Amino acid sequence: MKTFQMGRRALLGAAMAFGLSGAAFADGHQVVDSIHFLIPGGAGGGWDGTARGTGEALTGAGLVGTASFENMSGGGGGKAIGYLIENAESNHGTLMVNSTPIVIRSLTGVFPHNFRDLTLVAGTIGDYAAMVVGKDSPINSMEELLAAYDADPNGTAIGGGSVPGGMDHLVAAMVMEAAGKDALGVKYIPYDAGGKAMAALLSGEIAALSTGFSEAVDLANAGEVKIIGVTAPERVDAAPDAMTMKEQGIDTEFVNWRGFFGAPGLPEDKVAAYQDALTKMYETPEWEEVRARNGWVNIHNNGDEFKAFLEGQEQVIGDLMKKLGFL
Repeated sequence: MKTFQMGRRALLGAAMAFGLSGAAFADGHQVVDSIHFLIPGGAGGGWDGTARGTGEALTGAGLVGTASFENMSGGGGGKAIGYLIENAESNHGTLMVNSTPIVIRSLTGVFPHNFRDLTLVAGTIGDYAAMVVGKDSPINSMEELLAAYDADPNGTAIGGGSVPGGMDHLVAAMVMEAAGKDALGVKYIPYDAGGKAMAALLSGEIAALSTGFSEAVDLANAGEVKIIGVTAPERVDAAPDAMTMKEQGIDTEFVNWRGFFGAPGLPEDKVAAYQDALTKMYETPEWEEVRARNGWVNIHNNGDEFKAFLEGQEQVIGDLMKKLGFL
């Protein structure tokens, strides 16, 4: 069986230790007056949750005075990236959240820009991927999903909240390939953001949904889905009953980073202030509450370290996509 482990050592090596006291911020030491978070997708998705959770922690800890949020979906995230680049000078107070798809979609030409066209502020978290089924589905494990796929490949579609060849599709392909199936034979149906994909799952249009672990946890807690597999190396505290892929004989791991970017030409003092606020955020109980609630892995790399990480991921994902025929 094939293993896909995307820079896990680098990711975990950059993870921050927790349990530190928030007392240092008891005086409400404010680092940044305000931040406007630009979210390249719709409400309810992973980008939305990351931006709003980060804003909640930063303002709750007193590190940032006020936070505002703007959802700008379109073009697989390209609309927001283009907007940030084309209106750079008027967006010096804006941080755009993004994640692994900025690498994937640049490689596939979904949009003409890549991370090098933006100001790299910081990578902040990681989120595992998960496979989920509807609450009333007869499927309760990856073994049962694979059996259904063997019996009727065309009738066992897997959906996701990203474009064909996007991250949810790649995760589904990696999992199926590791399970000994033809990754290119998997019927994948894309949806615009998590909400529409969820509706398709509940209506029976798709048999399973490939999504972010944090989104899966929220849906499972709401009683809407069952998590049948997680791409973590071991079970995650946020959903201790959810089995990993490895536990089920599917030798694959995947973690999706999320982080923040500024407009090109963002002044160095602004970059430093944003990085300072995000760095101090990790030491606050407000952040730990948000992180634990979402099941995120703490990953922190600033500036040049963030760039080196992204360049490494670009190489790894590019090689994988060529192997699977997506490039």
